[in-house]
Amino acid sequence: MFSSEIFTNLELLILCYVYILLIILISGKMSSIFQFSRKSSRKFLHIMIGNLPFIIPFFSYNSFPLNFPFFVAAPFILITFLTSPYSPSKRFSEIMKGLSGITEEGHQLGLIFYALSYTLLALFFSDKPLILAAGILPMAYGDAFAAIVGEKYGRRRFKIFAKKSLEGSAAMFLTSLISFASSVRYFSIFYPLQIINMTATALGVALTATLAESLSPRGFDNITVPILSALTFIALSGGGLEHCS
Repeated sequence: MFSSEIFTNLELLILCYVYILLIILISGKMSSIFQFSRKSSRKFLHIMIGNLPFIIPFFSYNSFPLNFPFFVAAPFILITFLTSPYSPSKRFSEIMKGLSGITEEGHQLGLIFYALSYTLLALFFSDKPLILAAGILPMAYGDAFAAIVGEKYGRRRFKIFAKKSLEGSAAMFLTSLISFASSVRYFSIFYPLQIINMTATALGVALTATLAESLSPRGFDNITVPILSALTFIALSGGGLEHCS
């Protein structure tokens, strides 16, 4: 028999699905309605989906076998794959035409990697949401602003695996630092956070995210930034907040 608490978690899960589908719908229409470029639409999608870690404190089931944050993320690995150019179902790509267009505009596997990273972090760390924030927010906010600033103001360019700019990397670092530091303040409302030298931890996460984004081939930063940033946070926080659960 399901308890009322499980039903509450299920309702929240459904609300998350509705939120994600609305963001996908809006992102797909931004180019035609608001004259946004598809790249800007994709970055909007990144940012808005990246806000989902802030919902985790409201789930009371966030560990195996009822890991609801994992259930939020996992289905979208399949959805992003089915809207990619590698999809075996052209019919599904047509139904999700907006998302399909955004996917094809960028790296063809970028959104799949983003969903995969999100799912892996939720699988292992959903009971410690600040670890998810350390991984996801630099990717959601930092990478988006790096692209915007780099494209508009980038003058000092360099290339290792992909073309980048120092201006874009600076925006990546600052936005990653601000977004993650803000999340610490937010999560402190719900959890008794006790991290020694949080400033150094936040700087370390932002630096790792910036280096990962700068050194990653196009699209692969959707894996390297979240995973390496989360691991950096765990290392610098002394195990990843054992009490934050």
